[in-house]
Amino acid sequence: MAALVAASSPAPAETSQSPYVQRLRQLAQLQTLNAELLSRDSATAVLQALCDRHDPEAPRVRARRIETPDSPQAAAGARRELGAAANEPIRLRRVELMCGDVVLSKADNWYLPGRLTTEMNTALNTTETPFGVVVAPLRFQRRTLSSRLLFNPLPAGWEARGELAFDTPATPPPQVLQHRALLQTPDGRPFSLLVETYTDAVLVP
Repeated sequence: MAALVAASSPAPAETSQSPYVQRLRQLAQLQTLNAELLSRDSATAVLQALCDRHDPEAPRVRARRIETPDSPQAAAGARRELGAAANEPIRLRRVELMCGDVVLSKADNWYLPGRLTTEMNTALNTTETPFGVVVAPLRFQRRTLSSRLLFNPLPAGWEARGELAFDTPATPPPQVLQHRALLQTPDGRPFSLLVETYTDAVLVP
């Protein structure tokens, strides 16, 4: 966990890197995380692996609930994307996915409780277990709808500018990457619409 905590305050070793190298490291980390999310069905598993790489004794990733007001318009949009009937119940679970005290991502999860088991719904309502862990028995598949970098440490055409063109480090914003995805059963039936926004804590000096 120490390495992840250090992401919000540069470590002494980072000061020896040129701004160009620092920017390359940030871009490489973002692209690696993005590729892992695109190739895996569980975003929680990707974040857990990130925690474990930097601390073999890292705690399990947990989902801290955030209370959110009802939004009929947003619910209607999610219902359409999930192909749910007008009378089918739909719920929003908004969480921060955390490794210890570090927030790695924030997720809005519109899901259809009627397509889950009673045990799964109870766990989602009463625990901090991440959604992907709870619904793992469904052997779900992830279908990414969009992937967007919110932080680009190297501008377009950086390859031709050379190292000396970058005289200052890049400071990442609080949010660096966003994914929209559907979770579906192996037969292609969706049951969850996710909007995941990853924080600058995923960038490790």
